[in-house]
Amino acid sequence: MAERSTAAVDVADTSGEEPLTAKAGKATDDGAKAEKVSGREKDAEGTDEERAAAIEAQPPELHSGHKLARRYRLEECVTRLDGFSSWRAVDEKLRRAVGVHILPADHPRARPVLSAARSSALLGDPRFVQVLDAVEENDLVYVVHEWLPDATELTTVLANGPLEPHDAYQLVSQVSQAMAAAHREGLSHLRITPGSVLRTESGQYRIRGLAVMAALRGITCEHPQRTDTEAIGALLYAALTQRWPYENDAHGLTGLPKGVGLIAPDQVRAGVHRGLSELAMRALINDGATASRQEQPCTTPEELAKAVAAMPRIRPPETAFTQPPPYQRTGYQQGSYGQSPARATRVTQPVATPPPPLQSRTGRALKWSVSALLIAALGLGSWQLADTLLKREKDQEDPRNSQTHGGTKKKPAKPLSIAGVTEFSPLAEPFHGKNPSSVSDGDPSTAWETLRFLGWPNFGNLPNRKEGSGVVIDLGSTKEVSGVDVSMYRPGQTAEVLAADPSASSPTNLSDFPQRLSKLSKAGDKLSVKPDKPVKTRYVLIHITELPSDGGSDGYRGGISEVKVSG
Repeated sequence: MAERSTAAVDVADTSGEEPLTAKAGKATDDGAKAEKVSGREKDAEGTDEERAAAIEAQPPELHSGHKLARRYRLEECVTRLDGFSSWRAVDEKLRRAVGVHILPADHPRARPVLSAARSSALLGDPRFVQVLDAVEENDLVYVVHEWLPDATELTTVLANGPLEPHDAYQLVSQVSQAMAAAHREGLSHLRITPGSVLRTESGQYRIRGLAVMAALRGITCEHPQRTDTEAIGALLYAALTQRWPYENDAHGLTGLPKGVGLIAPDQVRAGVHRGLSELAMRALINDGATASRQEQPCTTPEELAKAVAAMPRIRPPETAFTQPPPYQRTGYQQGSYGQSPARATRVTQPVATPPPPLQSRTGRALKWSVSALLIAALGLGSWQLADTLLKREKDQEDPRNSQTHGGTKKKPAKPLSIAGVTEFSPLAEPFHGKNPSSVSDGDPSTAWETLRFLGWPNFGNLPNRKEGSGVVIDLGSTKEVSGVDVSMYRPGQTAEVLAADPSASSPTNLSDFPQRLSKLSKAGDKLSVKPDKPVKTRYVLIHITELPSDGGSDGYRGGISEVKVSG
């Protein structure tokens, strides 16, 4: 049976406070009491009775070195709050760092946390931190998720100052698009803060804590889309001004002056990009009012993402060129390297006069012999050079020699436009309806993915998946294909590239692709195919027969990120 894994869950943050490390054994409060999460609504963390029950439901005494499922070794307690704890741990099976949330099985929020983890796992979006396991065993409920050592919290980034306009544009664009995708699947975050957004070394932003963070804190909301949209607006406001857009200080940022109200970012700090400032106000004031210049408010992440896309593109700043220092002559070049001035001016010994050349009869004969040999060699070389040049001129004049020894000169390959992409699933319903088009959108962060299959890499060993899966590329008309470059969603997939007959129309079965462009083999991150001669076809199939491990327990998943066809 197939199920999708990976979800976004973060270590329970501390709302800007320091994480619990040295005092991991003592319960702490992170200050998240009725925190304001939108313009009019409050962070409903459950009733007092529920909170009291959560605090009383203490987990068994855990310590560094304790193992879960004889695999996950706890290393450091990051947060302990309301009866649950969050840890940095080590997956001893795969030898990598992971994060773990742990609750007692009788905790009033245990069921919602499990449900949230399994629901968010269906999204499978790489822009969110991935869940690796969600398990209930031995009176414990724990959720295991990715730990990204090369990523930096936005809280730390903003501590060094506001972002450049291009970086702030990338932040709001990536976060709003990711949350729009989550809300289309019925998932919300409700706790987007600078601590729940990570920036990787490549400049990509990843969100942690989707659905699960709200379940851990007992947060509910009547208008989740508006709440998440306002939270993204607060992130953009903080990125532009290094100020929190409310009166209270939070997340290491200073709040606005009391009694002033919400003012536009370009009025808080000079030099703020005007378009981004207005966009932040449209997201923050989203309860029916209008922001500056009468733009309509953004009440959903989808609307905010469209507003970002409608803005003129903000270019990254140009790299400043540093003038190199002027060239300096060294002492070695000046002739005094390794010598004192006195030794440098020391008079050298006179050089002995070389002996005179041979003046005898034998010497004169030797000189004439060498001269004759040189003249003969020069004559022979000149004759050979002239003969070669004459042959080359004849070859250029002969039309039969206009081709290379190997045949006609190959034309340089050029990219072919892709008219459409469909999922190859001849014996069952497709995994996704719209996702196949993401392999031709030019964005490597989007991908077509399979479901997660338990126990079997060959699509769960299911009869309706025995022909595998993949994507069919439609070039719009019959063209000559000289190369196919595929970026795989995950390395280790067994795949091949096939082509349909030039006369084929809408092929759906494996037998409709008789032309083999590559052998069936295990691929890495890239799969590049260049046939010996161009192949005429309209449809190209990237066919996957076996999936790699997804890093979880006994699960397999694959997919394709990007496809480029050249002709």
